[in-house]
Amino acid sequence: MSERLQVSFPGGKRVDVSVDGFHIATDQAEKHGGAGSAPAPFTLFLASLATCSGIFALNFCQTRNIDTAGLDLAMEWEGDAKHPERSVARLHLRLPDGFPAQYRGGIVRAMELCAVKRQLGAAPQFEVVVAETD
Repeated sequence: MSERLQVSFPGGKRVDVSVDGFHIATDQAEKHGGAGSAPAPFTLFLASLATCSGIFALNFCQTRNIDTAGLDLAMEWEGDAKHPERSVARLHLRLPDGFPAQYRGGIVRAMELCAVKRQLGAAPQFEVVVAETD
C-alpha cells in the first residue's frame, strides 16, 4: 500500500496535510508557540490509535448483528518522553447492555488487530529526501 500525503505550512506553527481528498489542520498549543487552533500532530497520532481500535470494535459488533447502543471507548495516554517504550495507551471499552458473554474475548482480540497498533510493533524505516531547488 502506498499513500501520498501533501504537507503545507499556512503560517504560525500550523502544519496541515492533505490526503485522499481530505484536509487535516494541525497547530501547536499556545504553550508551544502555536495558537491552539487545531489538534497538535501528536494528538492526531493518539486519535488514530483510539479510532483504529474503535473501528475494529464496531466492525466486530456489526458483523455479528450486536446492537452497538451503549458501546463506548476511551483511551488514556501515559507518555514517557525520555523512554517512549515505557509509554502506555490504555483503552477502556464499555460493552453495551446485553453484550453476549461469549464474545468478550473476541472483541478484545479484534481490537488488537488495529493497523496503527500493529504498525507500531514493527516500526517503519524513516527516510528524508531533500529535493534540489530549481
